Amino acid sequence: MKIYTKCGDGGSTSLIGGERVPKYDERVEAYGSVDELMAFTALLGDMIRDEVKLQGYVESIDRINCVLMSVASLLAVGEGGSDKVSPLDSSKIAALESEIDQMQALVQPITKFTIPGGCRVVSQCHVCRTVCRRAERAVLRAGAKYGVDCSAQMYLNRLSDWLYLLGRVLTEHFEVCERLWIP
Repeated sequence: MKIYTKCGDGGSTSLIGGERVPKYDERVEAYGSVDELMAFTALLGDMIRDEVKLQGYVESIDRINCVLMSVASLLAVGEGGSDKVSPLDSSKIAALESEIDQMQALVQPITKFTIPGGCRVVSQCHVCRTVCRRAERAVLRAGAKYGVDCSAQMYLNRLSDWLYLLGRVLTEHFEVCERLWIP
């Protein structure tokens, strides 16, 4: 099978189920944003893959990217495709919540907003977090117009919190100064 089909040359693409839509359709924008998030998250995982003490986070990132592929599939469902993709199991969201609680216990509470930066890995966490938030907004727009399985939006909402806390944990791991917003 060839990678190019030429079917999209006119500016449309197929959703799961066969429905053809413009490439600027809200659902395409949403799953495209999730795809972008997967790429940035994979880069984050690659940046810490050689750190022995961070292997648990690398494994989490690899698992998260598999779930994000499922999220993208949920967003790519068109007419006739709803029976082809299953909603996310609630255990995926619960797993993120558990990891968030564990990470939160590792860092000191703060009362100010965190400013991205300190080192490349921490900044990459914030890039992932902001792309995740943008993907969440795209999912909300797609959902408002077409209806989207709510588990996709819930997962992205928790994931942005997970990425924020990972940035805080990595700030401590790499012994960089956490930058807080002081107006």
